[in-house]
Amino acid sequence: MLRQITYQGVFEPAGNGAFSVYFPDLPGCTSYGDTLSEAQKNAQDTLGLHLYGMEQDGDPVPAPSAAPEVDPETTAGYLVCPVTVFPSLVRDELDNRRVKTNVTIPAWVRELAQELGLNCSKLLEEAILDTAGVRPASQSARGDL
Repeated sequence: MLRQITYQGVFEPAGNGAFSVYFPDLPGCTSYGDTLSEAQKNAQDTLGLHLYGMEQDGDPVPAPSAAPEVDPETTAGYLVCPVTVFPSLVRDELDNRRVKTNVTIPAWVRELAQELGLNCSKLLEEAILDTAGVRPASQSARGDL
């Protein structure tokens, strides 16, 4: 079963139906949306990214408060709503995202790869994993990379 974590978000009216969001338990974790629905989605994304960043930095993640303290300067009409994330899903998505990297190879090698229809990104990935002796879990299940 996936571990989930829920923090209370404070959804503060920002005019024209928009909402800004902050999490009292997580200073610096803020978000925004042009509508309440968009603010809720953005708050969930922001929360997941914030917790991931804390984990990557080795920062302790505070336990969620059942009734967090709302900043007294919060605009009237605010809502306190639970926002839930699944940290392992966020971590998996971020750790496995594709990133661009530049490499330098001789022009004739690139031309040869193009002539042969080779995927240079895939070849580089396979070479690095092979050199490191790493076999991704997905590869053993599917039989490919």
